[in-house]
Amino acid sequence: MMRHPHVWMGLLLWSVFGQAHAAWTVNMAPGATDVSHAVFDLHMTIFWICVIIGIVVFGAMFWSMVIHRRSTGQQPAHFHEHTWVEILWTVVPFLILVAMAIPATKTLIDIYDASESDIDIQVTGYQWKWHYKYLGQDVEFFSNLATPADQIHNKAPKDEHYLLEVDQPLVLPVGAKVRFLVTAADVIHSWWVPAFAVKRDAIPGFVNEAWTRIEKPGIYRGQCTELCGKDHGFMPVVVEVKSKADYETWLGERKAEAAKLKELTSKEWTLEELVERGDKVYHTTCVACHQAEGQGLPPMFPALKGSKIATGPKEGHLGIVFHGKPGTAMAAFGKQLSEVDIAAVVTYERNAWGNNKGDMVTPKDVLALKQAEGQ
Repeated sequence: MMRHPHVWMGLLLWSVFGQAHAAWTVNMAPGATDVSHAVFDLHMTIFWICVIIGIVVFGAMFWSMVIHRRSTGQQPAHFHEHTWVEILWTVVPFLILVAMAIPATKTLIDIYDASESDIDIQVTGYQWKWHYKYLGQDVEFFSNLATPADQIHNKAPKDEHYLLEVDQPLVLPVGAKVRFLVTAADVIHSWWVPAFAVKRDAIPGFVNEAWTRIEKPGIYRGQCTELCGKDHGFMPVVVEVKSKADYETWLGERKAEAAKLKELTSKEWTLEELVERGDKVYHTTCVACHQAEGQGLPPMFPALKGSKIATGPKEGHLGIVFHGKPGTAMAAFGKQLSEVDIAAVVTYERNAWGNNKGDMVTPKDVLALKQAEGQ
């Protein structure tokens, strides 16, 4: 039997838009932790209470308009007050609020109970990256945006996780209670991972607590949700959750890398080695402000190509990178980067883009500066 063309078109549209609708939702996601499930359940409980209230109120309103319409000859009642009505519209809302408050209070108590944690991690916001420190484990690192610059400048197609990729994700074990100690080093940031139902402001001089316990391995993404400067949109949060065995392996590798990095401070570096390493450090840490070719973004971020800093005495150049420059947007990297990375990036800047000074700053120079200042 032949179907009308309009029928086939209707079936096609239903197939396309039906599938699109199935993949699209306006509701909250249940998440992947105990807290996120509790928040979702609380949300749905209050949602259905509101639905019932809406049905009762609008049902009574429409029933009154239909049954008591003037065309049926209804006459309005005349009364000034009714004691039982006033009692009901006071007691019923009170009971509804109590019914909402009990699960809400329980959920809030759970959200703020960060005691008896298995792992403590200090999360520090910087412009514009995150620093993670595993307390008591001698492991810490910065997590920087890893989206290629060509994607940001529309020179390459954007992938699925555009602006949501980092070079070093926060790694956590499945099933462990993790306490986050959230703060900031410069301005107010906000650390947010929706799947964990964790969102805490990172405020300089203050420490806010949060916690999570993830149920299954995977990659979970979030962002800074506090307007923190020109690159606010470029400091994502990526958390990689591993099995306990894989996490222990990763932690051991990080400890070994930290020990190796300390050994590199005493190594005798060549100019070529420092420039090669500095290239990577620069394009991870400095490129957002000073640009790929060192041209900067004047007047806020001056050019390094041919600048008096990058072509002048190396002690002054090192001091600017190490201490920053008060009153400007130049941050102090003395506590952000290792001795090796500071030496490498200064050496790179002095020998890139035609500066060609031919000299270098070594990790020993940076270590001597730290020791001289009692750091």
